[in-house]
Amino acid sequence: MANLRYLITGGSGQLARDLSQRLPESVARSREELSIADAEQVRRELSRSRPDVVFNCAAYNAVDRAEKEPEVAAAVNAHGATNVARACREVGARLIHFSTNYVFDGMAAQPYLEAAEPRPLSAYGRSKREGEVGVLEVLPSALVIRSSGLFGHGGSAIKGGSLPDRLLARARAGDRLSVVGDQRLNPTFTGHLAEASITAAAAGSTGILHLVAGGCCSYHEFAVELLRVAGLDVPVELAATAPGGTAAVRPRNGCLGSSRAEPLPSWQEGLRAYWETRSVSVP
Repeated sequence: MANLRYLITGGSGQLARDLSQRLPESVARSREELSIADAEQVRRELSRSRPDVVFNCAAYNAVDRAEKEPEVAAAVNAHGATNVARACREVGARLIHFSTNYVFDGMAAQPYLEAAEPRPLSAYGRSKREGEVGVLEVLPSALVIRSSGLFGHGGSAIKGGSLPDRLLARARAGDRLSVVGDQRLNPTFTGHLAEASITAAAAGSTGILHLVAGGCCSYHEFAVELLRVAGLDVPVELAATAPGGTAAVRPRNGCLGSSRAEPLPSWQEGLRAYWETRSVSVP
């Protein structure tokens, strides 16, 4: 994809940072610089920068808060995504839009493939599904990439950093670690997802594509492996999801599979890559 112009929205997020590192010729716009909820602002940015490819990483991902402010989540995840698709159509840009395993209800016994019927359980999941539908209605040539359990460097500002960052901080502080073992997912390292997304974009892929780490695990298994990789001898208690324990209902089975692509490196390999590329080590 040499000599192409790239625009990355949500530029301060962990996935956007990994995309920017791999596409040095790209322009990344943070939420403060470009709000995709503002259709006119999006149109002006694309008219000015004339990108060939847009990676839409911008998202509202405060899952529990979305239950209290669903209209805010929809403004970004649904209407904002559609705004980007319309602007891409106007300037003839390719659009790579990112979505989530939260569009499914988690009731299936097996990982969800691309053709599975979405049944989101939460306001966040519904807003992301509405974004998928809006993007593909406006721009059928777009590529919608669903992934699961993203973690990388920096993490989500809304959540206070990535899941590994938060778990390591609690372990270092001596906090009691109690992590649920009855919610499963494919924890996916954003460095691996960025590379695969660039490859899929270069191949001209369209429609819905699942790109996730190889293998599924529970949050508890993930936490145990993270601390092992970090060399921290800290116990992790096995917990069960408490009914009504969070504002938003999470899918118990958040695992994705694909009929279109091979899995990315395993979630264990992703954890090792995350640890090896950290700029600050944890003693």
